[in-house]
Amino acid sequence: MLLGLHHLIPAFLLPTGFFPPEQVVFETQRLNNTGLPVPNPTHSFWIDSPQANPLAKEGSSGPLTRDADVCIIGAGITGVSSAYHLARNLGTGKMVVILEARDFCSGATGRNGGHLTPPVFIGFYDRQQKYGTEEAKKSYALENYVSSKLLKIIKQEGWDEDLDLVEGGRITMFMTEEEEQKARRDWETARMAGLERVDEVRWLEREEMQAKHGTSFPGTFFHSHNLWPLKLVSKLYSLAKSQGLNSGIDIRLHTRTPVTSISHINNATSSSARRWSLATPRGQVNCSYVIHATNAYASFLLPQLRGEVVPTRGQVIAIRPNLGAQVGRSSWRGNGGFEYWFPRYRREEERPLVILGGARDVAPRFEKDETDDSVLNVEVGKALRGFLPPLFPGMYDPNQEVEWEWTGIMGYTTSSAPFVGPVTDGITSTRVEEYEGQYIAAGYTGHGMPRAYACAEVVASMITADLSGRGNEWTAPAWFPRHYLMGHNSSA
Repeated sequence: MLLGLHHLIPAFLLPTGFFPPEQVVFETQRLNNTGLPVPNPTHSFWIDSPQANPLAKEGSSGPLTRDADVCIIGAGITGVSSAYHLARNLGTGKMVVILEARDFCSGATGRNGGHLTPPVFIGFYDRQQKYGTEEAKKSYALENYVSSKLLKIIKQEGWDEDLDLVEGGRITMFMTEEEEQKARRDWETARMAGLERVDEVRWLEREEMQAKHGTSFPGTFFHSHNLWPLKLVSKLYSLAKSQGLNSGIDIRLHTRTPVTSISHINNATSSSARRWSLATPRGQVNCSYVIHATNAYASFLLPQLRGEVVPTRGQVIAIRPNLGAQVGRSSWRGNGGFEYWFPRYRREEERPLVILGGARDVAPRFEKDETDDSVLNVEVGKALRGFLPPLFPGMYDPNQEVEWEWTGIMGYTTSSAPFVGPVTDGITSTRVEEYEGQYIAAGYTGHGMPRAYACAEVVASMITADLSGRGNEWTAPAWFPRHYLMGHNSSA
């Protein structure tokens, strides 16, 4: 039941329990073919703020790199993380090329909510039931690994201020009794299983929430971060370039160079030969290895993933609280995860800019099978504008104009787990000959920031092992779930 909010929130903002399950969309239709990203996306705060994206058009003109050892398709966090890991381990004299259809980091990474937040325990019970305890634990271990590794890099390189890194913690708000009960079941099950970080979670009763945060709903708190995603990826690319130079690896970036098809080079007879030819409007690029880092658009080049990696449109607005409102520094999750937000404080501003995303639950199909991020969904925008004022009485003006509003395309999967590793000819197949040398890390189901870096590391390590002749000896990291591997992406 609703906890005292039903008389305040319009019908279009009722929590997710009042809507058909999102997963039904997967079960009731097979979705359309995914094309290339549209050329004129909406303007994102992260991307289109002044001087935010100096790499935007890097390599979009001039000579195209025609030959490479590894071609990475996609210049978001997955593609750039792949280049970073390859720069550290690939070996001297190698060439890595990143090909991006639009501007640098113009996809989901440049359009998300800005949270570097592992789930800690949310959803553990269902994952345990589906995959078993150890596999479920690994899916959380991977996200803890990503958060810790990226934070370590940020601290070592002194990027904190440049990335607007904030350690404000994450508050998850429970808007129904059912939602809180499910979370407590997840927490207790995770605690009994010995899951990492569970003991860090602090439960917040409604009295504390009201006194400290101005809302009457209970919740949980744990330590986490938010940052500027595009700037993180820009810094990581520059670091990969410099490390590549030190180790004799040439890393190049070509934006506005979409890959339209991949064909096999018939005379390729060994792993050292060029096996694949990638077609772009600027010409062909030949390479030995391909990494598909296209997330929502994976099925454009890999049709076997049609209906398995489903493009899903997310929408975000940027607003400000009323003058004098004490909104804190924590990031938030509410309405079963359909809404997420956090305040960005700047020294010169009296009021922080609040980045708020979500509200897909008001759309008939949860914005699934939507690839057009050049448009806004009016109903979703209306729901976002109306979400915070009733939750935090007096803190937000429901009639204020938003300062930014944009959309982005995420990749959702039928299992909610990403596809990682060697490309196969189907999601439950281990046959790889037809795609020898092609790898994938995609389909993060709206949770790419704490997943992509590690998934890219796995793919990069597979390629370096294969190049060294030790491909059959590759061993998965202790934190990597087997069910993430393409060909194993199904329930236990």
